[in-house]
Amino acid sequence: MISREQVEHIAGLARLELSEKEIEKMQKDLAEILGYIDMLGEVDINNIEPTSHSLPLHNMMRGDVVEQQTPETVEAMLNQAPQKEGNYIKVKEVLS
Repeated sequence: MISREQVEHIAGLARLELSEKEIEKMQKDLAEILGYIDMLGEVDINNIEPTSHSLPLHNMMRGDVVEQQTPETVEAMLNQAPQKEGNYIKVKEVLS
């Protein structure tokens, strides 16, 4: 079983104030949770391939590709900018 001091330490890290009853309940609950975690250690995973995710996810975002624009398109975009300098949109300084 998890000790009272350990529960108080965890509660302190989480910035929780626990009553006497809550400390006793947390001792039992945390011991139960740790028991379940110990059970996972008993599972045979020797023939299981490692995965980074349980579902076969794929990146759905397009590649970041620079495309050449016609001079007319560039001029139209620049004309919509509040400030411009040459062929660039002028913005406030982000990093100093």
